Amino acid sequence: MLSSDVVVIGGGQAGLSASYYLRRAGIGHVVLDARPSPGGAWPHMWNSLRLFSIARHSSLPGWPMPPHQDGYPTAQHAVDYLTAYEKRYDVPVRRPVQVTAVSRHDDGLLVHTDTETWSAKHVISATGTWWRPFRPLMDLPGRQLHTADYRDPIEFAGRNVVVVGGGNSGAQIAADLLPHTELTWMTRRPPRYMPDEIDGKALFDIASRRADGVGELGDIVAVPSVREARDSGLLTATPMNARTLADADVVIWCTGFRPALGHLAPLRLRDPEGRVAVDGTSAVEEPRLHLLGYGSWTGPASATLIGVGPTAKATIAKIAR
Repeated sequence: MLSSDVVVIGGGQAGLSASYYLRRAGIGHVVLDARPSPGGAWPHMWNSLRLFSIARHSSLPGWPMPPHQDGYPTAQHAVDYLTAYEKRYDVPVRRPVQVTAVSRHDDGLLVHTDTETWSAKHVISATGTWWRPFRPLMDLPGRQLHTADYRDPIEFAGRNVVVVGGGNSGAQIAADLLPHTELTWMTRRPPRYMPDEIDGKALFDIASRRADGVGELGDIVAVPSVREARDSGLLTATPMNARTLADADVVIWCTGFRPALGHLAPLRLRDPEGRVAVDGTSAVEEPRLHLLGYGSWTGPASATLIGVGPTAKATIAKIAR
């Protein structure tokens, strides 16, 4: 059995932010990442994806993201940045290591993997949500995909494609497909665009000040591709329609993700919605476990590049105490 003061599960943006502050605090730790290469979920995003903010407002602690030539960085730019960040701070990451379970043991926790077992005083779960897409179960004749499966519009050229979902991924993917397909964009309610001047930095600032979040501002950040398609009058949404879904060649479900917390099952901490009750980021019923980067319930904007740093800092300060 191996041991470490802290075991961080996940080597994406949340795991790297935790490692940065653990190193600064002089706390021994290891980062276990299931992916074969750096970048977390970013290598798996669709090709045209753009971040909500320019590079300097999309940075992890300690080192700003280098500028991107077109303003709003691409997913590949984020991958390159996270890869360089990992090297810059000599993050003690091991990959690919699949964590299968976390369990209690004496005065600590055990982290079980596909190759070994670790003993730790504290565990930081930073696995995110990308690996657990929410897929509606519908019996349809056409091909069905999720946001997590989509890469490029050329694959669907000339096809009858329905995109379902009124959030950012639905709007960006619909705008991406618009010039290449016979597109229908379906949403449960009319799309709610945030003011055009709103970006990720503004959203983080608002979320950090307000307990009720930013939901009333709208659901969609109008990045340049979405703004152009919207203003052209071609990107319009229609209500949900079962017949249209049945007639589609392809349905792309942009229906979100759930926290990837299956490895925590032995601790029996999750509620019926799949979440863990937390005080800050510490599990209420198991304070040696910390959840980082899953969304607003684990810190304001903590699932974003700009938002995860402050939450990571507070988490490590609590561990150090």
